[in-house]
Amino acid sequence: MAEALLSKKNKKLVKDGLWDANPLTFQVLGICSSLAVTTQLKTSLIMAFGLTFVTAMSNVVISLMRNYIPSKIRIIVQLTVVSALVITIDQILKAYMYDASKQLSVFVGLIITNCIVVGRLEAFAMSNPPWKSFLDGLGNGLGYSAVLVILGIIREIFGSGTLLGYHVIPRSFYDAGYVNNGMLVLAPGAFFLLGCIIWIQRAISGYAEVK
Repeated sequence: MAEALLSKKNKKLVKDGLWDANPLTFQVLGICSSLAVTTQLKTSLIMAFGLTFVTAMSNVVISLMRNYIPSKIRIIVQLTVVSALVITIDQILKAYMYDASKQLSVFVGLIITNCIVVGRLEAFAMSNPPWKSFLDGLGNGLGYSAVLVILGIIREIFGSGTLLGYHVIPRSFYDAGYVNNGMLVLAPGAFFLLGCIIWIQRAISGYAEVK
C-alpha cells in the first residue's frame, strides 16, 4: 500500500512541482506575490505555508467533487473552495500572528485568484484522483515556497542586514563603510533577483538534459 502511494510516478508529481515544472521559475506564475512579500524571511515563510496548504487541500477537495461539478460552473465552485481555505488561513493569522497578518496585507486574500492555485485545479485536480491531486498541489506549493524562501533570505540579509529580525551582518562591517542594498527591499530589485534564479534553474536543467 505504502509503495503504491509513493510510487515512482507519484514521486515525480512532487518533483515536477519542485523543479522540472516549478510554478515560478518554469511556468512564471505567482510573480506578484513573490515580489511583494519577500522583503523579510518571516513573511515569505508564512505566505509559502499558506499557498502550499491552499493548493494541496483545494486540489484534494476539487478532485473528490470533480464528477459532480457541472462544467458550466466549475470555476465558481473552484473559487468557492479556495476562498473557504484562504479565509481560514487569514483568520488564523489574525488571531495568532496579527503583526504578520498586517504585513502581508491583501496578499493572503489574493491567494484566491493566484494563477498557481487555479491552474492546478483546472489542469490536474479536475481529471485526477485525490492522492495524486494532493501530491501535485504539494509539489507546486513547495516549489513556489522554495523560491520565496530563497528570495526572502537574500533580500532580508542584503537589504536590511537581518534574518528573521536578528542582525546577522556584524556592526564592524557598517563601521567600515558597508551599506545595506536598498534596491533589494524594492520590487525592481526582487524582480532582478528572481530573474537570476530563473536563469540559474533553467541553465542547470538544460545542462542536465544535454548530459
